[in-house]
Amino acid sequence: MNLDLSAISQDAMGVLTRVGLKLIGAIVIWLVGRALIRLAVNLIDRGLTRHGLDHTITGYIKASASVLLTIALIVALLGFFGVETTTFAALLAGAGLAIGAAWSGLLSNFASGIFLVVLRPFRVGDMITGGGVTGVVHAIGLFGTTIITADNVLTIVGNSKLLGDNIQNYSANPYRRVDLTAQLAHGTDHSVAIRALKERLMAIPNVLKQPAPDVEILEFNLAGPVLAVRPYSANANYWQVYFDTNRLIREEFQAAGFGVPEYHYSVRGGNVVAAGV
Repeated sequence: MNLDLSAISQDAMGVLTRVGLKLIGAIVIWLVGRALIRLAVNLIDRGLTRHGLDHTITGYIKASASVLLTIALIVALLGFFGVETTTFAALLAGAGLAIGAAWSGLLSNFASGIFLVVLRPFRVGDMITGGGVTGVVHAIGLFGTTIITADNVLTIVGNSKLLGDNIQNYSANPYRRVDLTAQLAHGTDHSVAIRALKERLMAIPNVLKQPAPDVEILEFNLAGPVLAVRPYSANANYWQVYFDTNRLIREEFQAAGFGVPEYHYSVRGGNVVAAGV
C-alpha cells in the first residue's frame, strides 16, 4: 500500500490549524473575559462605595462576584471547546464521595462567610483572636478569612472554623486593660509600693486617667505579696503602655531600694523546708 504523504501532511496541517485557532480563540476569550470581570468588579466596588457600605461587606460582595463570574467564564470556555456543561456536571457528580465531602466543606465555609458579614462580630482592620489565631483582619473571603498576625505572617482561617470558635475582638471597645504583676519581698511595705506605682503610672504616655489605673495586692506566694498592676489605654497604644509599665515597675522598685524577692530554705532534721523571706 502506497502512503499519500502529501494528503497526510495536508490533513495534519488542517488539524493543527484548527487546534491552533481554537487555542488562540480560547486565550482571547480568557483575556477578554478576565478584563470584563475586573471591569465589572470595579463598577460594583464604586457603586457600593458610593452608597456608603462598610468595607467588610464591600470586600465580600466583590470577592463573590469575581468567583461567580470566573466560573461562568470557565463554563463558556468549555462550551467553546465543545464540552457539554451537562456532561461536565455528570463527570463531577461521578467523582465520588471525596469531591462531595470537599464541596460540603466549601459550602459550609461559604455559608459561614455570609454569617460573618451579616452578624459582623468583627470588621476588616479589627484585631481578633479566633480559630486559634490572633492578629488583624485583612479580608473576609468567600471561604476563608485572612488574618495578619503580630509577627507579620499572613494566615487564612476557614470561615466555618472561625464562626464555630470563640471570637475575641480587641478592637470592639474603645480601650483595653493592661494586666501585669509586680513581685514584692516580704519585708517591703506594700502600701509604699502601691502609692508609688499609682503616682508614676499616670505619667506614662497614653495611660488613661479614666478609668484610673488599678494597683492592689493580687495574691501571696513564698517570696512575698504580688501586686496587680493594671493601667488602661486605647487599643492602638496597648503594647506601648504594656512595655512602658514593665519598665516603670523595674525602675521604681530599684530607685526605692526595695529588697529582692527570693526564697530561703532551712534544713531541719534532714528535711529541707522552704521559707519565705
